[in-house]
Amino acid sequence: MTETAYRCGFIAVVGRPNVGKSTLTNALIGSKITIVSRKAQTTRHRIQGVLTREQEQFVFVDTPGFQTRHGGTMNRMMNRVVTQTLAGVDVVLFVVEAGKWSPGDAKLLSLLHDPARTILVISKIDQLKNRDELYPFVAKIAALYQFDAVVPVSSTKKHQLDQLLDEVAKRLPENEAYFDADTLTDRPIRFIASELIREKIFRLVGDELPYGCTVMIEQWEETDKGVHVAACVIVERDSHKPILLGVGGSHMKRIASEARQDIAKLLDKPIHLEVYIKVKKGWAEKEGSLRDLGYE
Repeated sequence: MTETAYRCGFIAVVGRPNVGKSTLTNALIGSKITIVSRKAQTTRHRIQGVLTREQEQFVFVDTPGFQTRHGGTMNRMMNRVVTQTLAGVDVVLFVVEAGKWSPGDAKLLSLLHDPARTILVISKIDQLKNRDELYPFVAKIAALYQFDAVVPVSSTKKHQLDQLLDEVAKRLPENEAYFDADTLTDRPIRFIASELIREKIFRLVGDELPYGCTVMIEQWEETDKGVHVAACVIVERDSHKPILLGVGGSHMKRIASEARQDIAKLLDKPIHLEVYIKVKKGWAEKEGSLRDLGYE
C-alpha cells in the first residue's frame, strides 16, 4: 500500500483593506497571531502563521491590505510586500467581502497570474442579509478571472474553514514540513506583543488618531515570576500624544491593561507592562526609518 506523500507550502492571503484577511488567518490557524480591527490597513507586515495537520503543513502569509486610495511611503512599501508575496507562494487565497466588489478588488485581481493556484474566498457570508445574493455575486467575480476553486466562508462562525483547508491541501507541493509541529508563527513573541498593543490603540482611538503610530518593544526581561515588558508607542506629531493619553491618562491605562491581558494569555505567564510615548516626526515617510522599525 502506497504511503500518502506529505505536503507543505506557502499560502498568500491577499485582498483589499478590511475584507477579513487577518480574521481568516487567525481562524484557520486557531490562534491569534495577527491583529484585527474594523479599521483598514491594520496589518502592516508580512506575517507567517503555521498550521500542521497529519499529512500537511500550511504556512499562511497574511499580507497588508493592498492600498489603492492612499499614497505615502509606508503604503507603497506595504503594496510592494503584497506583490512580492504573490510571486513566491504555492497557493493564493484571494479574499473578497461577500456582496462587496470595488475598484480596489479589481486592481488587486490584475496582479494574479496563475489561476491554477488561486482560490477565491468569499468572506463574511454570515453578514449577508439575503443569502440568495451570494451566487450572482460569485458569478460576477468568476467571470473576471478563472479561479481554480471558490469557497464562501465565515471566519467568526467557523463556517467552511475545513473545506477551505482541504482545497488548499490539494494544491500544496510534496514537501517535508518547514516548521516543528507546535509552531504557530515565525514571528518573535516580541513582535506579536507589539502588534497586540497596536491593536488596542486602533480599537480605542482609531477614529481620532491617524495611522502615523507604531509600537516598539524596548525591554523584555523574563524571570521565574513573569515577564517585564517596556513598550514605546511612536507617533508623528506632538498633537497625537494627548489623544493617545486621554483624560488623566485614561486611554493609555486601558490600552496597557487590555494588551497586558492578551500578552499574558499568549505566554501563559504574569506580565508587567509599561507603555510610554515618543514623538518621531515623519517616521512613516522615510524608508530608512520604516526599516529600522521592522517594516519590510
